[in-house]
Amino acid sequence: MDYKDTINLPKTAFPMKANLANREPGILKQWEEMGLYERIQEHTAERPLFILHDGPPYANGDIHIGHAVNKILKDMVIKSRLLAGFQSPYVPGWDCHGLPIELQVEKKVGKVGRKVDARTFRQKCREYADRQIALQREGFKRLGVLGTWDNPYASNKFAYEANMVRALAKIIEGGHLDQGVKPVNWCF
Repeated sequence: MDYKDTINLPKTAFPMKANLANREPGILKQWEEMGLYERIQEHTAERPLFILHDGPPYANGDIHIGHAVNKILKDMVIKSRLLAGFQSPYVPGWDCHGLPIELQVEKKVGKVGRKVDARTFRQKCREYADRQIALQREGFKRLGVLGTWDNPYASNKFAYEANMVRALAKIIEGGHLDQGVKPVNWCF
């Protein structure tokens, strides 16, 4: 006698194993094809706005566990605010300036001023950062993070840099920047 035939077990169409490693890419592709993020934003356009200002990662390598924890937690906050009745857009971004990127480019083309001129070096840094953004973007999308992935902000884009110069000019024009002998560190 087979005892499983003597018990009234529920029948389901769900597979016994989730097989997520194979199924998740298909689900994410379906979300992208149906424009899930865009549809959510359209549907919630009249709701009160919740903005999470995300400090961007450096565009200098594959994502790691720290990136994953950071993005997943922030994605949970954004989605929970969405479920709480807010419009919660997410604009991802990347910090494309600084030493980490320059060091990686130096390994490939040499030090600026010695083996390569400054203009070429900056262009190589931009190209490197753009490649890293593409890699990281795919990693974050693979984690199920929804956002405006086709239109992120990146600090190496000329329009972004121009806006920073304009913002600095407003600070100077407003008399909020002084030159002195020692820095005065403070925050709000």
